[in-house]
Amino acid sequence: MSYEIRLDDNQEKIEILNKENNLIEVAIGDRNYKLDIVEVEKGVYSVLLDGISFNVELIPVENKKYRADTLYNSFDVEIIDAETKYIMSRRSSEEEDQSFISTPMPGKVVRILVEEGQEVKAGETLIVVSAMKMESEYKVSNDKTVKQILVKEGENIDGNQPLITFE
Repeated sequence: MSYEIRLDDNQEKIEILNKENNLIEVAIGDRNYKLDIVEVEKGVYSVLLDGISFNVELIPVENKKYRADTLYNSFDVEIIDAETKYIMSRRSSEEEDQSFISTPMPGKVVRILVEEGQEVKAGETLIVVSAMKMESEYKVSNDKTVKQILVKEGENIDGNQPLITFE
């Protein structure tokens, strides 16, 4: 199982190589670590690395974001899994002035709420796509005119496939 984490301003890939009870082997970047981790109370962990003991308190800040406090330091930590990457790509695509709408994940077109040639206003929902067992509404970021609808309701789609283009 692998994740990416953001620790303050640094982002690293973390892969769990082996886990047996409280013993865990992880790869962080290009280095491997063998850890003995025990949750001593809710949100407080005792970590043993190379014979050195560390205590870490994880304080939830918001969804998948934590404040990690040790004896001498504090860090902002964010877990970046597939769902987080999906949400981040949705936000970035909504912020761009795009010539088309696409979805980063494969899925199925549930509803198309516009027609070719229709003028649409910023924030208006154009299409609903089901991906990862949830429905997502795709909205236009600026006032536009729909040029072409490239899919049909009920159609299976690929990730990053253009769905609707604009003039």
